[in-house]
Amino acid sequence: MSLSASEQLAQLIAGTAKVLSEKELAEKLALGRPLRVKLGVDPTAPDIHFGHTVALEKLRQFQILGHQAVLIIGDFTATVGDPTGRSATRPPLTREDVLINAETYTAQAFKILDRSNTEVVYNGDWFRKMTFEEVLKLNGRVTLQQMLQREDFRTRLNDGQEVRLHELQYPIMQGWDSVEVRSDVEIGGTDQLFNILVGRDLQKEEGQPQQVVMLMPLLEGLDGVKKMSKSYGNYVGVNDAPQEMYGKLMSISDTLMERYYLLLLGEARDPEAHPMESKKALAQKLTARYHDEPAALAAREDWDLRFSKKNLADADLPEISISTLPADLTVLTLSAYAFATAFGMEKSNSELRKQFITTGSVQLNGEKLTDSNAVANLEAGDVLKLSKKHAVRLID
Repeated sequence: MSLSASEQLAQLIAGTAKVLSEKELAEKLALGRPLRVKLGVDPTAPDIHFGHTVALEKLRQFQILGHQAVLIIGDFTATVGDPTGRSATRPPLTREDVLINAETYTAQAFKILDRSNTEVVYNGDWFRKMTFEEVLKLNGRVTLQQMLQREDFRTRLNDGQEVRLHELQYPIMQGWDSVEVRSDVEIGGTDQLFNILVGRDLQKEEGQPQQVVMLMPLLEGLDGVKKMSKSYGNYVGVNDAPQEMYGKLMSISDTLMERYYLLLLGEARDPEAHPMESKKALAQKLTARYHDEPAALAAREDWDLRFSKKNLADADLPEISISTLPADLTVLTLSAYAFATAFGMEKSNSELRKQFITTGSVQLNGEKLTDSNAVANLEAGDVLKLSKKHAVRLID
């Protein structure tokens, strides 16, 4: 049975940061036709993390309710770079780089979205056809005063930092995308409010119904403080291996777990369940979504084996050959080598000493190695534990 407009509205506004306006969205839903719901993405990198999926999950929710998802790949806008939240001009990308990134980006996005019900368009299809006269006319619709209402532009100017003229084009281009696809709703992060409002203005000038603004909160990373970002190292990648994905999710706080349930699964945590069991269920569901159920179950069993049962000897661990290790290893150099080789994590000597070695996190077969200068005597079959989430097995 299809849901009524009011029932759809209640589902769709859940987990949002702001909707401008709920009344407009209710009116559009009451029309009884599939709404065109826009999400624009600039593939500036080949991979996406869970922070990117918050908007994708909301778009998928519209799909489930029978609406048309419109995914705009910013092959043109990505070469300019969204200045939102930036303290300096983004380095430019070539179109070739963007198109390569777009292939992997969309492949990961379709782990969430229904490919058969997603309209994928590239905004280069219209921007590359524009004459300079048309660009000037489009610019004439927006004032410099409007652009300088953006906090990030004002801050950079006040700090004596440059703002390049092409950056002022970005909100106009994003807004024109909405005209081109005739969007009824645009989804974006809270930092996209200005850009989406420009779209509303341009739609009005073109005689189109104005899109509803649906803003999603920015997802906190694993630390629970900063927004999820690769540069902060607090992210979960959509393409992370099942065990790595599950393990990262098990490291979050109980408070953050509530947010992840709502924003990444679109559901509330069972208040009757024990927090640890809830966290395991969250990690298993998300791992299954981006891999499959057998992989998620195996990741859960492996985590239990490593951490719940404290049985690293039987766990499936990354392996390091003793024969490849540098000579005269100390606990410090061994730890650095293991982190870098097995997990691709570069740790400074001071970080290793303060956060891992002196705290007793580094253990060999369960024995704490707290002297960073001690010689590491290793044998095949030894298990070196580096932290709560990282351990390796030594082989010949």
